[in-house]
Amino acid sequence: MNRKSFQAIASLSFVLILILDARAQSRQMSYPNMAPIDQYLVTDRNAEIALARSAAPEAISRDAKIMVLGRHGYETAVDGKNGFVCVVERAWMSPFDSPQFWNPKLRGAVCLNPPAARSVFPITLMRTEMALAGRTRAQIMDGTKTAFDKGELPPLEPGGMAYMMSKEAYLTDAGDHNVAHLMFYTPSLDGAVWGADMPNSPVMLNQQFKGAQPIDVFIVPVGRWSDGTAAPVM
Repeated sequence: MNRKSFQAIASLSFVLILILDARAQSRQMSYPNMAPIDQYLVTDRNAEIALARSAAPEAISRDAKIMVLGRHGYETAVDGKNGFVCVVERAWMSPFDSPQFWNPKLRGAVCLNPPAARSVFPITLMRTEMALAGRTRAQIMDGTKTAFDKGELPPLEPGGMAYMMSKEAYLTDAGDHNVAHLMFYTPSLDGAVWGADMPNSPVMLNQQFKGAQPIDVFIVPVGRWSDGTAAPVM
């Protein structure tokens, strides 16, 4: 997948970026409404556990808490020991203006480190519960913003990051559907502080929480999958 294709992904925590020019956006399929819930579920629970674990190297994910999606939200499938949480995000974790916000094919395997598990993952849980309850994307954005402003969601902890290195993830309809990368969560700031989206910079800014929480996500592609094999480099 080339850089332009990856930048056209509206991540997940699925997971990913909305820096679309008009031509890229016109080529991308749009999903204006939520599909039937069954299309977002994985019928084989063990397959979803395996996909969630594949987000990070085995040395990390083997002791992580694993959660799988049920009809009303995420459920604990495996208790963890190291503070990491591995989960398969769905398309409603994309930026709110993403054309793929309701894409039922998206499967964003992500493994969040302890600070992100404590302070970012609660947003994932809330957005997911609201999506499955039939809320619109505008209602999800407004609902999570209100919850954050009222202190019902935790503030961002320093040092939050996540692994998205699964070879089996499906992050976009474009290209080869996937790219191995790391994500770093920061308070909202100018992407230039990280050199994001500048010529030949590997760092990209994903405004996954724009309009709801003052959190930015910086993405850095890596050249290998979680099993150690080589991954395409943009």
